[in-house]
Amino acid sequence: MIEICPICEGSGLQVIRQDGKQFVRDCTCRVQRRAARMLERAHIPKRYEHCSLESYETNFPSSHRTLGAAHLRARKFVEGYPVETAGTGLLLTGSIGVGKTHLAVGILQALVTERGATGLFFDYRDLLKQVQNSYNRQVSATELEILAPVFEAEVLVLDELGASKPTDWVWDTVAHILNTRYNDRRTTIITTNYANMGPLGAEPGTRVSMREETLGDRIGERMRSRLQEMCVVVEMQGEDFRQKVKRASFA
Repeated sequence: MIEICPICEGSGLQVIRQDGKQFVRDCTCRVQRRAARMLERAHIPKRYEHCSLESYETNFPSSHRTLGAAHLRARKFVEGYPVETAGTGLLLTGSIGVGKTHLAVGILQALVTERGATGLFFDYRDLLKQVQNSYNRQVSATELEILAPVFEAEVLVLDELGASKPTDWVWDTVAHILNTRYNDRRTTIITTNYANMGPLGAEPGTRVSMREETLGDRIGERMRSRLQEMCVVVEMQGEDFRQKVKRASFA
């Protein structure tokens, strides 16, 4: 049996009386249903459906101060959207397990439910595989059909940027995506396990084998520089949260 909203009695509209005037607006139930549809269309993986800004933990004894600062930046980003953040995104950098994906999904969820935005989640590796598969004649989808939603999404979460082995084709594809969204001033939220820049004091051109790889090594220095223009860099440091708290167990 379908429950009928006690506020609007199923009409989806709510009558408001204020200062002697009467007007109609969407009922809370309609707003919630729309948000649920938008979240479903965002294709957030089931593993991350529970992730929200409210459930992001920063109060563990071992938590690094950057995690609290990142959470605060995420909340301010949502509150300022879209006026104060027009054409600007976030680049969440940090080692594995510090909660970058959780925070990115939390931002997306909040933008949809609180600000009425529409969005899309894509794992960087999965996106590249889908584009590659489009070259197979037996696959009906074309490259443009796959990339069109990525180009046009009001808010795009691109998870694990740089995770695929860098090749000229990868660099060209990344450049196509980022440049298109940059030119259209669309909001892009990116997570990466690679440092935005090399260690202080490292000489330009230092061989990768002599240092840890950076984001510039993985997507090309030109595109890393472009990200500096389109995203605010948020560095997140700390221990692997999944190893300390969420380790799988059969107990």
